[in-house]
Amino acid sequence: MKASNYADQPDQKIHWRVFQIIWPYLLEYKTRIFWAVVCLVLSKVASVSGPFLLKHIVDAFSADAPVNVLVIPVALIIAYGFARFSMILMGEIRDTVFGRVTERAMRKIGLEVFRHLHYLDLEFHSERRTGGLSRDIDRGIQGISFLMRFFVFNIVPTLLEIAVVVALLFYNYGLSFACITLIAVLLYIVCSMLITDWRTDFVRQSARADSRASTICVESLLNYETVKYFTNEQYEEERYDEALKKWESAKRKERLSLLGLNTVQALIISVAMTLTMWLAALGVADNTMTIGDFVLINAFMMQLFLPLNFLGFVYREIRGSTANIENMFALLDVTSHINEVTNAPDLKISQGAVSFQSVSFGYGPDRPILKALDFTIQAGKQVAIVGASGAGKSTLVKLLFRFYDPNNGKILIDGQDVRNISLKSLRQAIGVVPQDTVLFNDSIFENIRYGNPQATDNEVMQAIKLAHLSDFIADLPDGVATLVGERGLKLSGGEKQRVTIARTILKQPPILVFDEATSSLDSQSERSIMAALNEISKDHTSVIIAHRLSTVVDADKILVLHQGTVVESGSHLELLGVNGRYARLWAAQLRDRSPA
Repeated sequence: MKASNYADQPDQKIHWRVFQIIWPYLLEYKTRIFWAVVCLVLSKVASVSGPFLLKHIVDAFSADAPVNVLVIPVALIIAYGFARFSMILMGEIRDTVFGRVTERAMRKIGLEVFRHLHYLDLEFHSERRTGGLSRDIDRGIQGISFLMRFFVFNIVPTLLEIAVVVALLFYNYGLSFACITLIAVLLYIVCSMLITDWRTDFVRQSARADSRASTICVESLLNYETVKYFTNEQYEEERYDEALKKWESAKRKERLSLLGLNTVQALIISVAMTLTMWLAALGVADNTMTIGDFVLINAFMMQLFLPLNFLGFVYREIRGSTANIENMFALLDVTSHINEVTNAPDLKISQGAVSFQSVSFGYGPDRPILKALDFTIQAGKQVAIVGASGAGKSTLVKLLFRFYDPNNGKILIDGQDVRNISLKSLRQAIGVVPQDTVLFNDSIFENIRYGNPQATDNEVMQAIKLAHLSDFIADLPDGVATLVGERGLKLSGGEKQRVTIARTILKQPPILVFDEATSSLDSQSERSIMAALNEISKDHTSVIIAHRLSTVVDADKILVLHQGTVVESGSHLELLGVNGRYARLWAAQLRDRSPA
């Protein structure tokens, strides 16, 4: 199942499920939230009291009595300064107290998405592009941070402050001031929502173009060698520039629409402030209001529209980031085709026998790979599976490891159906040296230790010795601390495979699978590695997937796969005696290796 691409739905509204998901994370820190609310209330009290203190100060200066520094209401000035300072201080303390809640929620949600992505099956990851997926997650996490930090402690308090200010204006100065203010606020909110809804499609276009450009950039850099092989630097530049051109166009539309939104908002604010100031000026002229009242109304209007302007910004950001947040949470809705049975027991290895019983599998209805496959690998034996490319050899490894499940039939390990045991215990019991070797951008030592993060340094060094890496590492200036580069770019194919073999040796699984494990080695290295593999395979059930038949001549049993079925089985000498498909493959490879 693919994740829904919410960015392709321009009419998608705010996904309120986001708040339902966030709420449990907030409840984990009730004490911190309580003190954050206390600081919020104190900050708003100080904010509302400031204009009243300013009014009394101005009225004191405007009195008929001569103004003298000794009769200036010093206490009011100090109180006003304290109110302003308290408002800022309480806001900062609130943000600091609540910051821990926000950061912990970001951490937990990010970890939950990361864990879920690793839980999803291989089919999902083969259809998704890592660069775009990474950006979607990053923007989603930042969107969650925005919602928690600003919506919870800014939008709601701002609305409450607006209600308090309107009530105070009505109580102290009459219906006209309250109506103008309330109508301006409502008009501001409605216009902001309507225009923002209209421009959201431009924001989504920009996000899609950004993801596309990021994907092209990451894929091109990851495939650096391939680009060089075909001298396609200019082609890659043109692809990237084309994606950036679309991003630039989308950003221009987004910016112009933002200009229209800001212009409308500024017009509403200016008209409202002009009208209230005009009414206040008339009140001062006919002596029904004081200059202090004029200053108070002006301060209230400025104080009111500052958070109101911020409210518009928050709403714009919520609408702009909705696609990103929904995209990330949509990943959590994706279900894996490979699921565990509830309370599945761990795999219990007694001997390590592997059995395929009438196994059929295809990557699609029109692409069958395996057909009613039947064979058994006896415990402690080394079995090789050979055949032409496309015969389904590597597919067997994916089925055994449960990257996929058979369409029909079942796979047993010591009589236990792999679908009825826990995935973790199954995969811990199997060590795989894959054909396509991928290393982390870390040291050789840490890449090998990845096979068993709890292994001691001595155990890692022993694995290095068994994998015949000691001489190679000894010649490196930094030894085992040598960095391998992105995806192991600094190592040759054979060196990467030996690192992977050492990693698998360190894991010490009871079942070993070698999928073309020596395909990148020269003949001398191949012989030494095979000797090591034969040594570590003793008393282990081993499966060798091979194209080069020279690597499997010592196997206890060889299975010849053709068009998804086993057509021959036996030892190397037995199969040569049959003079069938295996014998023809062997003869063909001998001819290829003979000097011209």
